[in-house]
Amino acid sequence: MGKASRNKRTGSARDRIAAQRAAARRAEIRNRVFLTSGAIVVVIAIVVAFVVVKLNHKPPKATSNGPTGVALAKLVNTVVAVPTPVLDKVGAGSITTGPTPVTGEPALTAGGKPEVLYIGAEYCPYCAAERWAMVVSLSKFGTFTNLRTIHSSSTDVYANTPTFTFYKSTYTSQYINFTPVETLTNVRTGNAEGAPLQNPTSAQQAIWAKLDSNGSIPFIDFGNKYSEVGNLQPFGPQYLTGKSWNQVAAALTNPSNAIAQGVDGSANYFTAAICKLTNNQPGSACTSVIKGLEAKL
Repeated sequence: MGKASRNKRTGSARDRIAAQRAAARRAEIRNRVFLTSGAIVVVIAIVVAFVVVKLNHKPPKATSNGPTGVALAKLVNTVVAVPTPVLDKVGAGSITTGPTPVTGEPALTAGGKPEVLYIGAEYCPYCAAERWAMVVSLSKFGTFTNLRTIHSSSTDVYANTPTFTFYKSTYTSQYINFTPVETLTNVRTGNAEGAPLQNPTSAQQAIWAKLDSNGSIPFIDFGNKYSEVGNLQPFGPQYLTGKSWNQVAAALTNPSNAIAQGVDGSANYFTAAICKLTNNQPGSACTSVIKGLEAKL
């Protein structure tokens, strides 16, 4: 065999080997691309699945068979406008002691105004009772919008206590800032009292822990000057058992009614605590009767 033939064969073999190697490299690159693309697709699919689950996993909505529409507006107007002469006549009512003084803490403010912080839950019957008094009192200093009716848990003590929720409501005032935190709905989920609704901020949690080491609700902080844990005694949800929203609202305008003695009496003590924060402004809220309660705080 001639040298030229051998060189030709050798060259052809080398070319084939080079071509095979190039083809192998191309196949390897394709496989890597396919593997990488497949992994990306899997990751995207997992992310999409998580997003879909997150979007579809909404907490059960709070239940309420209370008034809506025009009837709700009429109910709210009755509660926020309990006449001052009625409140003055009730005074302390059946309430034996007011909010507890807070000492050694810096003033709690928001937007340059004293802040009233409330932490509660929609399922809680004691919170349900407290909100009536809070709406009456706070309405003397500002205006609520989007108050809605709910009832407390149907599986807790004092089941289905009629009340309002502060969730998604707004409050405006030139004197104070009101910050409500409704932590759970009134619909039980498994072993939980209710589904998660709102979480206190770390700062709110710190205040709550310092002034209420047991983490009880309802909790109210009046500008770090006074605090209230639970209901002012002896008022509580037992006053409202078996009552409708309209029955409770109507009772608030009758000074001799036991509900007015508890709700309006609590509201007057709350008003006294707030008047201490605002230097007795406005005068329409901080009446001589309220100033008398201030002296008892």
